[in-house]
Amino acid sequence: MIDLTRIDAQTLSTEPYSWAFIGELFSPSDAAALVESYPEDSFKTLVGSDGEKGWEYEARSLIHMGASAPSHPESLSREWHQLADDLVSPGYRKATSRLTGLDLTASPIEVNVFHYGPGAWMGPHKDLADKIVTHILYFNEEDWDQGTGGCLAILRSSEMSDVETEIPPVVGNSAVLVRSEQSWHAVSRVADGSSTSRRSVTVTFYKPGAVSTMWPPGEETPLHRYAPAAA
Repeated sequence: MIDLTRIDAQTLSTEPYSWAFIGELFSPSDAAALVESYPEDSFKTLVGSDGEKGWEYEARSLIHMGASAPSHPESLSREWHQLADDLVSPGYRKATSRLTGLDLTASPIEVNVFHYGPGAWMGPHKDLADKIVTHILYFNEEDWDQGTGGCLAILRSSEMSDVETEIPPVVGNSAVLVRSEQSWHAVSRVADGSSTSRRSVTVTFYKPGAVSTMWPPGEETPLHRYAPAAA
């Protein structure tokens, strides 16, 4: 499903920190199937602020921290099962290690699916210290208008206006970010009139022993189907 040669072919940019853009991750047929069957079940709504960033979006687990099989598998399409299998494969882990120059062999991963509906956003942040590398994959159709928002902003500082570059959330686009004290990034606000959500998957490699903050142990938040009118 994932074209690992696309990861192997990239090198990290060093400005404004260590990161890489990787495009064309999927074949055209696989890309279309992933967009068509993007998950809509088992989401929770997150709205808040932690002092560094503010946020509003909906999240679903695809692979729980340290797991080797997908969450809520009964509702996933064949293509999404294949994507989940790729993300926990040794080949994907090795490719990401080669790209970043970091040994991710023992790093637990967590994979989450997101809907950013109209008005949703994520303020400038550099990720928690327990995170080593994040790979963000996008699943919107190719006609997504960058003016609609929902773009990943690579920032030179903690200021939302201090943008190095923006990446539209079009299927096949992705970005790898190496966490540091300079790795500021954000998600621009999705326009109120957007007819669809900004759709993404985040793969996070954690330091051994880390605990998920997205799905804390013992959490019993009721889950729901994604409803655009409620976003």
